[in-house]
Amino acid sequence: MSGSNTPASVVETSGGLAIEGHSIDYIPESERHARLSSQGPFWFLGNFHFFTISIGFVGPSLGLSALWTTLAGALGIMFGTLFMAFHGSQGPEMGLPQMIQSRAQFGYRGVVLALMATLFVFVGFNVVNVSLIIGGLESVFGLDPVAVACAVIAVGALLSIYGHDLMHKAFKWALLVTLPLYALVTIALMFGAGQGETAPQSSLGFSWVAFATQFAIAASYNISYAPYVSDYSRYLPKDTSRTKLIAAVFIGASLSGGWMIGLGAWLAQQLQVSDALVALDRVGTSLMPGLGHVLVLVSVAGFLPVIALNTYSAMLTLLTGVDSFRKISPTPRARVLAIVAITLVLLACVLSIRGNGISILNTFLVLMLYFLVPWTAVNLVDYFFVRKGRYAIPHFFTPKGLYGAWQVRGILAYVVGFICMIPFFFIFDAAAGKEVFVGPMARLLGGVDIAWLVGLLVSGLTYFILSRSLDLDSERRVIDAITERDILAMTRHDTGSQQ
Repeated sequence: MSGSNTPASVVETSGGLAIEGHSIDYIPESERHARLSSQGPFWFLGNFHFFTISIGFVGPSLGLSALWTTLAGALGIMFGTLFMAFHGSQGPEMGLPQMIQSRAQFGYRGVVLALMATLFVFVGFNVVNVSLIIGGLESVFGLDPVAVACAVIAVGALLSIYGHDLMHKAFKWALLVTLPLYALVTIALMFGAGQGETAPQSSLGFSWVAFATQFAIAASYNISYAPYVSDYSRYLPKDTSRTKLIAAVFIGASLSGGWMIGLGAWLAQQLQVSDALVALDRVGTSLMPGLGHVLVLVSVAGFLPVIALNTYSAMLTLLTGVDSFRKISPTPRARVLAIVAITLVLLACVLSIRGNGISILNTFLVLMLYFLVPWTAVNLVDYFFVRKGRYAIPHFFTPKGLYGAWQVRGILAYVVGFICMIPFFFIFDAAAGKEVFVGPMARLLGGVDIAWLVGLLVSGLTYFILSRSLDLDSERRVIDAITERDILAMTRHDTGSQQ
């Protein structure tokens, strides 16, 4: 630390804001300033926005009624949040970003396999996010898509550069602004606001394929947070209650996710629209002239921290990948360069991939689930059933430590699980009304997608069996001899010695 009172984890700017100094390195216990009480609201807002409303449009687009869509969405959200919440406990216990910890299962360099999957998720999420924003603002206000894309991506990049503390504050203020407005929309919709002369769709009903698809998409939505959670819980004190943290994350993310998906389902059925921002504009305008436009603008503004969330975690993933092959210093300069690179890729993807937002959303979430499920199975089995939360943290930062450069067990479990999922894949383009890819087992099941379940079971069981040969007693002896001084010396030397 310097002679000032500024923690080592921040870099003060002239405006009084603080740029986070840490990225992929260890957070010392003396700098764990976050509070458990912030986790529930943080993850509540993580789902409390029009993107989640859009997920509720998927069921009706496949012929599923609003009631069945709400049920499938709520069950899927709760299932996916289980995995998300259990990952959250890893943050305070190790003080590391999620993907650094994955080196224990995949190896110092082998973790790149998981990094590619998670980087696809982080960047892909923002591609869909920005696509939905520009499509909605173009429909409501006639705004130029390119200008809107540049503006929202730039704000997200700026928030992610400042990092952890400013992002938590942005989430807090966004929740305070959006909560009363979405509550108003929900109540108004119950009384028929925005329907006009249009009758609700009577052709919507129930089908197992549509129900299973809505369930899988909702589950994948919160499973997708699994690589994020410890990134935002690693500043909590090490002695934070694991049970309370898991409960806070689960309740926050489940409540908002179930609410927003249900709201989207009823908006789609009652208003017969396929764009969340357009639907919000119609409901607001029916209540008071001009209120619809306010709802849209506030919804977009409240969503910007989520853009930053994806950019921030993408930055951590990219730096972890680079560091796995060439040592880098986790300085503010490195984070800015990484965020600029991610921002340029994101902008290029948004401008080149244009189309129906709900169709893109549907296809992306299904693909995301396929890539993430084997990783989350391997990671959680290792953490809770194999090593049981005991890790040699300094050894995450060297290819010559306990975890080596390549961990065949984790890599093989991921690959085997993914391969076993392929016959169960069911990818459907709702906008075009055609199948993209249907595996033979999915065809046999009538289009019901259980690939995610196969991936969880096969990858998790494969890793558990392969891990029986690990010498855990030897690992524990090494771990017991490690002090925080050792951790700081190792992580700061290895990650901070080169620019």
